[in-house]
Amino acid sequence: MKQYGMIIDLEKCIGCHACAVACKAEWEVPADQGRNWVQRLGPETTADGLASTYYPGLCNHCDQPACVPVCPADPVKMEFKDPKSGAVKVMEVAATWKDPFDGTVQIDKNRCLGCGACAEACPYGARYVNPNLGEEGKADKCSFCVERTALGLAPACVQTCLAGARIFGDLNDPDSEVARYVKRGAIRLESDAVKIGPNVRYYGKKRDLALLVASCAPKSMPQASLRRIWLARMFKPVVKGVKKETLFDLFG
Repeated sequence: MKQYGMIIDLEKCIGCHACAVACKAEWEVPADQGRNWVQRLGPETTADGLASTYYPGLCNHCDQPACVPVCPADPVKMEFKDPKSGAVKVMEVAATWKDPFDGTVQIDKNRCLGCGACAEACPYGARYVNPNLGEEGKADKCSFCVERTALGLAPACVQTCLAGARIFGDLNDPDSEVARYVKRGAIRLESDAVKIGPNVRYYGKKRDLALLVASCAPKSMPQASLRRIWLARMFKPVVKGVKKETLFDLFG
């Protein structure tokens, strides 16, 4: 099975923000929010010398996404199909889930309650509630441009990166460029307290990676408000029966 992931090559990133701008334009992201972002770090002294770099961040499409189990939307049966092998898997999912064939974490905005529990649960701050979607707003985040990749296109941020600092592909394919970066030492942005398997990795000089981890790796796992989840469950629309949906229904 695939595990789509992204490498951020900090030796190439020039901090131009083209990736963030392209994402906003592609997905009509509000000006004060972001599916991805770029932060300037340093200069600061590290054990390996003076460091100065950038933190291009986005949803990590984690191995164990903290956002998925807190979603209070009623689960429905959804059929997933591997386009390469034709294998089919049916799963019960809430309004956000991890795809069993490509490893991406996705949101069904038709069923999202806009409660923000998933945004609270993400230790990377990669989710937000878009007030422009629906009456109550809907959760939004980087989707690895699943609609584009389904057509064989690169994610918008990858296509727009002027320096070629973003590399997208299948981490489980040993011959892919992203897998080769992992072998060369690309790291996950994790701490001792937060190890949920982010599939965005960073490559760069040792001192710059040390600054990135010290400054931006989450130090604790946040907890979604139980009151928020309870209220969402109390006031969510009544779902009659169980609907079977496919990815075509959502993205087709």
